[in-house]
Amino acid sequence: MGNVRYGARAAAQQSNREIEATRSPIWSTAVTVVFRTDPDVIAAVLPRPLEPAAPTARLRIAVVDMGNGMATFGAGWFGVRARHGDVEGEYALFMPMSTEQATTGGRETFGEPKKIARLSLTTDGDSLAAEVSRMGATVAEVSGTMGPEQPGYEIDKLDFYFKGLPDPSGEGLDSDPALVYCHRHETARMVRPVTGECKLLEAPLDPIADFPVTEVLSFDYAELSSSQRGEIVERVPAEWLVPFMHQRYDDLSVLGAKS
Repeated sequence: MGNVRYGARAAAQQSNREIEATRSPIWSTAVTVVFRTDPDVIAAVLPRPLEPAAPTARLRIAVVDMGNGMATFGAGWFGVRARHGDVEGEYALFMPMSTEQATTGGRETFGEPKKIARLSLTTDGDSLAAEVSRMGATVAEVSGTMGPEQPGYEIDKLDFYFKGLPDPSGEGLDSDPALVYCHRHETARMVRPVTGECKLLEAPLDPIADFPVTEVLSFDYAELSSSQRGEIVERVPAEWLVPFMHQRYDDLSVLGAKS
């Protein structure tokens, strides 16, 4: 019998490629819009023990270069400002990814709300256009004109995730989920302000259009590098998260299909 590739591997052959990748610098080109929105909408989407912070939301659409010979892939992020006790960060609601590898690792390791989607980001001179679409609906469109290059930056950020799995019985979760802090370090080597438009469109499975764009606070295109590490900070009662699980798992009943 030759090498059975699905067989058990020795410890030296084992690795968590998601953690290895996200702790190393990864470069991407991205358009990011931060905007003020309705604080009541933010409060409605936060599971306990998270609470609202500043009434702002952020949309990012990016093309990521893993730098290891693999093809680039599309990546997106949509979430709101939140806090856990005295700690402030962002709570992700929607993280569209264009490949299975980019989706499953983050979901299983960190609890990221990732879903397979189609993403595009193109530039033509000073013009920019980006889009996210999924399950037959266009979720977001961004377009505009880029201004002169600005200095780069380095910042540390924090994301909140809940890591939990549905129970095999089909009712609730199989255990109390973990609240995960994901610590990110982000470096920008090029930033260009954008004057343009951000449209959050009606998409029944990914309803980010419920967040009104009342005031754009920042709008830019950048070349970014990021790394991240996660930690479980506490377990929360499963009943706190169950009413919000449709944020992560598609409720096809909204399309007229049976659950």
